[in-house]
Amino acid sequence: MDYNYALGGIVASILGFVFVLNILRGKKKAGASIGIQYNGVAKTTENGICGSEIDGNGRTEIIIVGAGVAGAALAYTLGKDGRRVHVIERDLSEPDRIVGELLQPGGYLKLIELGLEDCVDQIDAQQVFGYALYKDGKNTRLPYPLEKFHSDVSGRSFHNGRFIQRMREKAASLPNVTLEQGIVTSLLEERGTVKGVNYKTKSGHELTAIAPLTIVCDGCFSNLRRSLCNPKVDNPSCFVGLILENCDLPHANHGHVVLGDPSPILFYPISSTEIRCLVDVPGQKVPSIANGEMAHYLKTVVAPQVPSEVHAAFLAAIDKGNIRTMPNRSMPASPYPTPGALLMGDAFNMRHPLTGGGMTVALSDIALLRDLLRPLRNLHDASALCKYLESFYTLRKPVASTINTLAGALYKVFCASPDPARKEMRQACFNYLSLGGVFSSGPIALLSGLNPRPLSLVLHFFAVAIYGVGRLLIPFPSPNRMWLGARLISGASGIIFPIIKAEGVRQMFFPVTVPAYYRNPPPVQLHN
Repeated sequence: MDYNYALGGIVASILGFVFVLNILRGKKKAGASIGIQYNGVAKTTENGICGSEIDGNGRTEIIIVGAGVAGAALAYTLGKDGRRVHVIERDLSEPDRIVGELLQPGGYLKLIELGLEDCVDQIDAQQVFGYALYKDGKNTRLPYPLEKFHSDVSGRSFHNGRFIQRMREKAASLPNVTLEQGIVTSLLEERGTVKGVNYKTKSGHELTAIAPLTIVCDGCFSNLRRSLCNPKVDNPSCFVGLILENCDLPHANHGHVVLGDPSPILFYPISSTEIRCLVDVPGQKVPSIANGEMAHYLKTVVAPQVPSEVHAAFLAAIDKGNIRTMPNRSMPASPYPTPGALLMGDAFNMRHPLTGGGMTVALSDIALLRDLLRPLRNLHDASALCKYLESFYTLRKPVASTINTLAGALYKVFCASPDPARKEMRQACFNYLSLGGVFSSGPIALLSGLNPRPLSLVLHFFAVAIYGVGRLLIPFPSPNRMWLGARLISGASGIIFPIIKAEGVRQMFFPVTVPAYYRNPPPVQLHN
């Protein structure tokens, strides 16, 4: 089964107009901070309101809160379309995180579509061609189904901060994008419509920025999302992060997933000399790093389960002491349609990072939002714009919900359990993927974002469960085995159906039945 999404972009053609417009804008201004160019001048009136005039050529059309992966990519994408964008980011220094380091091939295709593929250049990013799955001393290789794509198409793994800085540089290079360091303290609302934001600049000045559309991309710890959605955040586990040096993974250029006890252990390269290890620890509490409990846990519980090829480097990384932790969060998208505002990225929707799907979802959302906004010349009718953008929440669902559901379901299947039915499901999943052919390429196409189709996900998930039942009933279907098989099917349903319900059954499987699916741009918006 071959799965492919043909994705294309729209290229502006009126070159003469662009040439004249660039002359009118004048030469862009450059800033010296962290090597990023800051374009434009923020104009402040006597009452402290910042109209964010960009090169003296009109007021800001879109405010973006946050310049992480989602915010920076969105700023460049909308700026490239001619939008006047003001980005406000809490900290413009290079981020240092232990997640957001693996971009799936589906996400890389979106990066190409957005014109940001060069952001993985010059940061020592590594190509990733699939996964290796380990369980009880056995392993199987699961390559991405990339046969129909150009040789450059693959996953990419890297230092998250380097990738973000490259995207910030791209965004700031546009003359109609202003990138500013500041802390957004609140949304500016007037009679139920968001008019902009209140923020504090790096120098401590309190200002108000105004624009017809504010897009909140301030990440998983967003302090603004409560005004725009009904956040139901779940914290299933924490990641403990280490960097391994002077070693090679058993399968070069592959992510490695160890089905450990109590939960998965991940390895993947983030540079030509470094391997990221992420140890999942269930629950919200982790052993203390300060008193040595974490080092003891990693050496006694985790180390015996890692592949022998990286065992020595794993112990050396523990002794080195640079152990980091990060809570894993999941949150279904439950937005309040709010005139003048929109949520994006992890502020809007999160899933367990086991499958590395977060950046793919964000970049897919950005490409969709860009296409929806392109016909609009005037964003000032907040009510009409809000009603039109309700289609965004429906159109994004098949892709986003597939990746979200797979992440949540796989995490639960991959975790160890004393329940015999769960043990059988875990073993069935490993064996099913080990069969190769469509049995591995289908699920990996889903995981990689190359075939984000909800129905395909459900079919493969229950195929695993049925395969597990078959293992129990062949060759002798005893009553105990039949009962265990029934519990396996029931357990599989109990894993996936609550996730699907949270994502929205209708939007996920039958989006064409949702009225918002057919929303057209407001006619008045087609004119200046």
